[in-house]
Amino acid sequence: MVGVTHYSIGDLARLTGLSTRTIRFYSDSGLIPVAGRTTGGFRTYDVEGLARLKLVRTLRDLGVDLPTAQRVLESEVSVAEVARTHAEAIDAQMRTLRLRRAVLRVVARTGEVEMVHELARLSEEERQAILDDFFDEVFGGLDLDPTFAERMRSVRVDLPDDPTPEQLEAWIELANLVRDKDFRSSIRRMSVRHQEMRAEGADLSGPSAEQMEAFQYAMSRAREALAAGVAPTSEEGRQILADVNARWSATLDVPVGPELSQWLDEFGDPRAERYWSLLAKINGWPPVPDTTAERRWLAEAGS
Repeated sequence: MVGVTHYSIGDLARLTGLSTRTIRFYSDSGLIPVAGRTTGGFRTYDVEGLARLKLVRTLRDLGVDLPTAQRVLESEVSVAEVARTHAEAIDAQMRTLRLRRAVLRVVARTGEVEMVHELARLSEEERQAILDDFFDEVFGGLDLDPTFAERMRSVRVDLPDDPTPEQLEAWIELANLVRDKDFRSSIRRMSVRHQEMRAEGADLSGPSAEQMEAFQYAMSRAREALAAGVAPTSEEGRQILADVNARWSATLDVPVGPELSQWLDEFGDPRAERYWSLLAKINGWPPVPDTTAERRWLAEAGS
């Protein structure tokens, strides 16, 4: 339509892909001004009207409402401002949709609805409050090493605005874990023992290299037994446990017996390791090895 300066509604429909009904509505709304009329009384539109119509079509395709499109056409607001505001709104909508998708996938796996939805909707401060309440109970009133206590309390739950289903599932498990009465009692017992050892002058700066080696030895022996299908209560299983206890006995300078068993029970709750494994998954840290199966095998061997 080179050289054409006036267009009918039909012409605009062919040029823009919009229906004549939609163009007539935009024209009636004052978005597209009428440039003139034919001898038969039909509306005609000029090049500016065509340009305005194409802009309105584009804005509407991007989800911009008509009042905002009108403000753009009247130069009350720039296209850049509208685009920026609309992009931010879309970002918020996408985060909400991704969170809903993650919640639904977790619900599909667990069958839980109310609890999953409730925990997923918590703010960052509300999530942290769950951990703070946990630490208040398990550390409260105890004279612990300040560095240790501060380090534990400083770690935050940093669940993304658009978490993966795995991150959301890890957060739900963590929230349930730290609210579990038995787990709280276990960590409280560890904390009380920590206080006693501190009063005795023990070094509580962290596991020694020898203790880490003993731990790795125990896990590797249990892992090998699991891979080989060795039953924990079999003769071979008992011998593996005896070897592990001998290594711990030498490391801790404690004879094999009730005192060693008490030490391992006091500081061996596998859920404490699970706590860090879940935090790592939520916060996107490098994975923390999960030795739940190995610990369970050793516990059965010692039962």
